[in-house]
Amino acid sequence: MIHTSSAQAPTFEEYAGSAWPSLYRYAYLLAGNHADAEDLAQQTLLKAYGAWSRVELADSPMAYLRKTLTNTYLSQRRPQKRRLEVLTDAPPAVGPPPGGGPEDLAENRLVVWPHVTSLPPRQRAVVVLRYYEQLSEQEIADVLGCSRGTVKSSAHHALKALRAALDSATDDHGRGV
Repeated sequence: MIHTSSAQAPTFEEYAGSAWPSLYRYAYLLAGNHADAEDLAQQTLLKAYGAWSRVELADSPMAYLRKTLTNTYLSQRRPQKRRLEVLTDAPPAVGPPPGGGPEDLAENRLVVWPHVTSLPPRQRAVVVLRYYEQLSEQEIADVLGCSRGTVKSSAHHALKALRAALDSATDDHGRGV
């Protein structure tokens, strides 16, 4: 991630600066808003600073940070049972399934995203790590500290809930999503 002119490892400040964009993007996908994403990413870097000697020795410091961020996110969500709703002036546009170009992919993600944000925290983390961060099942299991079977089960339940939500949106609007 960082290439220094000398053979020495990057300092915490150098690593944190280079890791911030990726860490923040992941935090935003989990949290769903900028303020909470910044808080999550900053909390993660604070924890990493306190454990920097372990972080810099890790096989993948970014995987270490991603796991710390995920655990911070999940631990903050456990006691809460309420779900936040985003109020808008108009419902999201729905229409027939688009072709398959890059514009259509972006549009599909926008249609699906409100439903992803309504998933329970662990299912949401699995979906974000798999489909937005492109991690493998084993990498997700490592981040979440669980088995590959738990990842598969969580993904199955998340996708089932997303399909049901999208089917419901289709029924409500009389058109396909």
